[in-house]
Amino acid sequence: MNDPENVARKYRRLVSMLREHHALSSCQALLSWDQETCMPPAAIAGRSRQRAALAGVSHQRIIDPEFGDLLAELGEADLDPAGAANVRAAARDRDRAVKVPTDLVTALAEAVSLGQQAWVRAREKADWSGFAPALSELVTLRRREAEAIGYPDEPYDALLDEFEPGMRTADIEPLFASLRRVLVPLVTAIRANPPRDDDDLLRGDFDVAAQERLARRLLTGIGFDLDRGRLDVSAHPFTTGIDPDDVRLTSHYDPRDLGKVLYSTLHEGGHGLYEQGFDPAHTGTPMAEAVSLGIHESQSRLWENMVGRSVGFMNHLLPLLTGAFPDRFAGVDARRLFRAVNVVRPGAVRIDADEVTYNLHIILRTELERSLFRGEIAVDDLPGLWNEKMTGYLGIVPRDDAEGVLQDIHWSCGMFGYFPTYSLGNLYAAQFHARAALDIGDLPERVAAGDFAPLLDWLRKRIHVRGRLLTAGELCREATGEELSIDPFANHLQGKYGELYDLSLPDRRQE
Repeated sequence: MNDPENVARKYRRLVSMLREHHALSSCQALLSWDQETCMPPAAIAGRSRQRAALAGVSHQRIIDPEFGDLLAELGEADLDPAGAANVRAAARDRDRAVKVPTDLVTALAEAVSLGQQAWVRAREKADWSGFAPALSELVTLRRREAEAIGYPDEPYDALLDEFEPGMRTADIEPLFASLRRVLVPLVTAIRANPPRDDDDLLRGDFDVAAQERLARRLLTGIGFDLDRGRLDVSAHPFTTGIDPDDVRLTSHYDPRDLGKVLYSTLHEGGHGLYEQGFDPAHTGTPMAEAVSLGIHESQSRLWENMVGRSVGFMNHLLPLLTGAFPDRFAGVDARRLFRAVNVVRPGAVRIDADEVTYNLHIILRTELERSLFRGEIAVDDLPGLWNEKMTGYLGIVPRDDAEGVLQDIHWSCGMFGYFPTYSLGNLYAAQFHARAALDIGDLPERVAAGDFAPLLDWLRKRIHVRGRLLTAGELCREATGEELSIDPFANHLQGKYGELYDLSLPDRRQE
């Protein structure tokens, strides 16, 4: 294809088809958001049919021979970097899609919708038996999908590749092994210290309406545009990007624990900023999509932990808390608040976990998923193995299955291979934040003053507007000048918690 006019015409047609597919995907996302936030419980059967039908139509669009022909022809054309990235990313997505039969796609969509509802009911009753049949069906269907797509080493590779393109189980294992070597001595050293009760500052009786107002101030403070998004409530906080101008966040309000709303809001706000930060000129194409779920997670963890739990952020947060809850926070200083939001206390619930123990939750889930898809364990084995690993890794046993194996929504969505991206997100977040701090120079002072524009601008230019121009690994190298490493994250944890807990920690360089 050497005729520029012909190339331009075909590329316009490709973009039109991409945007049509994006519109269908947006409708699916909106139905999912509605189901999790405000759909009447009795509507589940109809919603399952709706989602399955849309999934089938969307799948037919992506496997359309015309779409494939356009991608093949444009793959040989001389396009600008954004155009070439759109072709390359769309070809990758189509290559996966054409391998999966449409009947399997619709069966999965229906199973996910039913599975989510079964999970909600089972979690409310702490009844694993109410969810196990739905999960078994989802595992069966996802195994079929992995076999249809193919994989280099094991079925889990095909599932992981959906969320973190190019990543393999063999890549994850050494990273997680390195994390264990950092986390185990750190957790052991912290446990050897006297118990700390600083987080009692965030526990008490906090009006839910005041919490919601506080959440909105936190979001707008870091740059989330509520004219292009909204904040709602769900059992499990999440973010849904319908469109860059329609980004839906949810949070969860606990009248007895203020920390939950603070950090679920910052976490989902980070996801939302990424969704709002794509280049509007590329809306509906891969250039306005996240390159990977690990990169997406890096944005939420950066705002939640690297910023939201920093010393400087306490100077910004404390006046907001004092304004919302004067009886509790009047007279509290920033240092006490810093200790309160950084208490390390192993717990059963992942979304409430501190920075130090969080990745142990992810390692646990990843190990169970891999064993499940290797055929080493069965669905019925999960509750017992979950509690066994919780005891071994965190020294605790969940009170019941609602607090244990049923706590996360992901398996009910068929999202096997997703959990590793959380730990990858932590690693990317630390590396991005370290580089941004170096480039900005006075980042801690800016954060303390509530001026988040320099950091958001850095992220917009280095991460958000890049879309799927690069792979996750390439994006990391371009943004930071280095390959993905555990070192920035490990240095962050050991420096911060070594100081907070007055610890003498082993030198990792001697490993």
